[in-house]
Amino acid sequence: MRFTKSLVPSVLFVLSLTAAAQAQSPYYQGKTIRFIVGYQPGDTHDLWARMYTRYMGKYLPGNPTFVVQNMPGAGGMIAANHVFNLTKPDGLTLATVGGALYFNQLIGRAEVRFDWNKFTWIGTPEPAGLLVYMRTDAPYKTLDDLRQTNDPPKCSATGLGSAGYDLPRLLEDVLGLKFKVISGYPGGADQDLAMERGEVQCRAFTIEAFFGREPYFTWVKKNFVRVLLQTERQRHPKLADIPTIYELMDQYKISPVKRRMAGVYLSSGRFGSRPIVSSPGLTPERAKMLRDAYAKTLKDPDFLDEIAKRSWSVEPVVGEELQALAKEVTSQPPEVIDWLKKLLAK
Repeated sequence: MRFTKSLVPSVLFVLSLTAAAQAQSPYYQGKTIRFIVGYQPGDTHDLWARMYTRYMGKYLPGNPTFVVQNMPGAGGMIAANHVFNLTKPDGLTLATVGGALYFNQLIGRAEVRFDWNKFTWIGTPEPAGLLVYMRTDAPYKTLDDLRQTNDPPKCSATGLGSAGYDLPRLLEDVLGLKFKVISGYPGGADQDLAMERGEVQCRAFTIEAFFGREPYFTWVKKNFVRVLLQTERQRHPKLADIPTIYELMDQYKISPVKRRMAGVYLSSGRFGSRPIVSSPGLTPERAKMLRDAYAKTLKDPDFLDEIAKRSWSVEPVVGEELQALAKEVTSQPPEVIDWLKKLLAK
């Protein structure tokens, strides 16, 4: 096809308009965001992630689609390693991992392949209060029974860096409560089955998840399990008759040194149990897009209606705050790191 000289300016003008339109297309138009869940399908992390994917797209320029990929194992560490090393800083990957994984980085675990401080932090739905629950038919009726026993109850956990693994160790070190942690469970569903089968008698878990899904609704109704203690500074409204770890430290007259060490561990709760991260090296512009979309999702009326029906709650911590916190918690003095090594080396 031949163009006359008179047509050339018109063609160039059309091409320039097309290029300009393409340049102005929203970044996420036609793209897919992969949401990696470091836990099994049906786990609380998974349920939250799938809810996000139904709302976040409309708050991102270009309305991208989402796909969820479960990558369970080691308390979310497999997913964290994957996001840190094998994803591009293009804003097309999100992940939900365990909020206490950075302990493994601090104490130099060989399996850690991430730098907690260098993730792009998007936000968390709420700070994480923890509890320890136990089968009602277990022979340990009081906390003093757990201090005096020579046959500790078995508590389930996914792996190092998970609340199920770390909190029993802390309670043993600070309060003298005795537990035997059985780690290696792929996820929450496996631990639920282990509890029902009697393979384990206890588990450290988030307060929100305990009151947010089955089988806990049924377990509580049938008095199958009972809560022993909680890590909130003030008693949670749904656990008004359950002591906090801070009350127990007063009761057992724990030394100021031990109290400070416990405070270092418990500060991990500020990340929540389901923080959202993206790849390291994300540009400030794309980080802001994701953070804004996440914040707007947590205020969406339909989203809030959906979580209310699940008896969940939202008290969000923004990504900028988590980014600063990640830098703070990974800058610990040698004496704290030595304590953590001793605490988690058992």
